[in-house]
Amino acid sequence: MYKKYGKRLFDIVCALAALIVFGWLYIIVAVLVKIKLGSPVLFKQVRPGKDEKIFNLYKFRTMTDEKDENGNLLPDDVRLTKFGRLLRKTSLDELPEAFNILKGDMSVVGPRPLLVEYLDYYTEEERHRHDVRPGLSGLAQVNGRNAITWEEKFKYDLEYVNNISFLLDIKIIFRTVFKAANGADILVGEQHTVGKLYEERTIQKERI
Repeated sequence: MYKKYGKRLFDIVCALAALIVFGWLYIIVAVLVKIKLGSPVLFKQVRPGKDEKIFNLYKFRTMTDEKDENGNLLPDDVRLTKFGRLLRKTSLDELPEAFNILKGDMSVVGPRPLLVEYLDYYTEEERHRHDVRPGLSGLAQVNGRNAITWEEKFKYDLEYVNNISFLLDIKIIFRTVFKAANGADILVGEQHTVGKLYEERTIQKERI
């Protein structure tokens, strides 16, 4: 019952509560992003959601639009400012995803929505991570996030999909808040230790 009906209601209540209670924080972050990084304040990127349906994911921008002499954008680590790193480290850049939750694109808890180009590189079993709405946080995020391998992430994603419950969602939410407050398991910019999925899977195929 919770998975089919209660979870969506829980998502709406949580998203509305976040927008009402932390509306002041949204305004402050938006103003600071505008001042320090410019416009647009929001960063939009397509991601696959439930049943691999594509949607626009919203975040506060964390990088500048600096370009080289040829008009090409500079590398991400160059455009990622100190302020941008702070937003990512505290997960404040993900606040706008509350609107994705209200729209029904996402859930409060679920497998994180990854890049569209990763779709061709999942195993048949891993594709089941898209049987549910992607989440603002998930079991993989509270068990290592960027510090664990892709295989470990997908294992946690599938574990969540197969064991969804209200108590599990509450547990993940509290652990997410704790980790965000402590900046645990969050690696940004040059600190990323996990490569892009398609690069790792291509290397694995070549070895075989």
